[in-house]
Amino acid sequence: MNTTELIVIGDRVLLKVDDSEKRTEVGLYLPDTVRDKEDVLEGTIIKTGRGTPLVEPSLLTDWSSSEVSVRYMPMEAKPGDHALFLKKAAIELEFEGEKYHIVPQSAILVLVRETPKDSDELV
Repeated sequence: MNTTELIVIGDRVLLKVDDSEKRTEVGLYLPDTVRDKEDVLEGTIIKTGRGTPLVEPSLLTDWSSSEVSVRYMPMEAKPGDHALFLKKAAIELEFEGEKYHIVPQSAILVLVRETPKDSDELV
């Protein structure tokens, strides 16, 4: 039996939108003016693409080369993060009966990520 996988491409992020109250589980508060306009949505990141592809500039001038190694600028967003994102940049989709939104990473306004308490890293 074959399984179907949803693959996120490039710098895009797959989110499951939270239909919660005014104060989110992670403590963010969205004012009524934002909620009324519905300019901003919030959700949990399910999956991300590999990032923005970067090609070695010298390879772009050598058209005879059939082998181009591509590196990727890593994504800042990670699965499990909570995100506020611009609704106008989002595309709604349904996959295997679940509703999702897909947005470019540039449409994400802020991420909330839980970090271990013993972490010395600044947020």
